[in-house]
Amino acid sequence: MKFTKMHGCGNDYVYVNTILQKIDDRNAFAKKVSDRHFGVGADGLICIDSSDVADFKMDMYNCDGSRGKMCGNGIRCVGKFVYEYGLTDKTTVTVETLGGIKILYLHVKDHVVESVKVCMGEPGFHAADIPVSIESDTVLGYCLEIDGIQWVVSCVSMGNPHAVIFVEDTESLDLGKIGPLIEQHPMFPERTNVEFVQIVNRDCLKMRVWERGSGETLACGTGTCAALVISALFGYTNSKANVHVRGGQLEIEWDRESNLVYMTGPAEIVFEGEIKET
Repeated sequence: MKFTKMHGCGNDYVYVNTILQKIDDRNAFAKKVSDRHFGVGADGLICIDSSDVADFKMDMYNCDGSRGKMCGNGIRCVGKFVYEYGLTDKTTVTVETLGGIKILYLHVKDHVVESVKVCMGEPGFHAADIPVSIESDTVLGYCLEIDGIQWVVSCVSMGNPHAVIFVEDTESLDLGKIGPLIEQHPMFPERTNVEFVQIVNRDCLKMRVWERGSGETLACGTGTCAALVISALFGYTNSKANVHVRGGQLEIEWDRESNLVYMTGPAEIVFEGEIKET
C-alpha cells in the first residue's frame, strides 16, 4: 500500500490514492497508520477517491478511526496531491466531501503547489444542523458550566461542528483536561471540535484546537474558519484576518455579501512510503 504523509500547518495525515488502491476496512486502517509509535503517525487518514459529482472525493478518518466530514488543512493537501502526482492538470479543482463540494484554487509555481485557497462554503448557525441539543435556534454566547467553571460557547458548522470559546490567553489552558469534556458534552450529540480563541487585534487571532477524534492538533482549517466567523460576527475582528495556530498561520476571509468563507494556506509533502501487507 503506497502512501504519502502530508501536512497543512502541522495538521498531518496519511494520504492514499484509493482510485488505484483498495482499503478493505478504512476505519481500522486509519487507527493503524495514525499511531505515532507503531504506525506512520498522523492525525488521521485521507483517502482520495473518484467522484460522480466533482473532480475528486476526499474520504477522511480521524486517528481514532471515526469518520470526519471535512478537514480544511487536509483538503488543501488533497489539492497538492492530485496536481503534483499528475491526477489533474487543473488549477481549479472541485472535491466532494461529506460536508459538501469544495472548490480549491491552486497557487502553482514551477509545477509546485505553493499554497491553496479553498472556498469552504457557508457557515451554519442553526443548532439542529450543527448539531447542538439545545432549545434555541442558535447557540451564540451560551454559558456552559463544567466542573464549576463557566465557558461561554458559540457554535457554528463549517461542514462539521465547532464550539468557539474566547479566552485571554490560549497558552495557559489545560487543553488535555477541558478539551474532551466539551467535545463529549451531552449537548453535542455528534461530539464537537473546540476552538479556544485569543483576540490579538482586528486582523489577527491566536487559536488552539481540540479536535473530536484526534485531541489537540497543531492546526484545524475548519476550526480557523469557525473562529474568524464568530469573531467577526461579534465585531471583535474584521471579516478577513490571519489566524495563528501552533503549526503556522492561515488567512481566513468571510465574504459577508456572498456568505462564503475562504481559507488560504500551505500544503506540504513530508515523505512517501509503502506499507507491506501483514
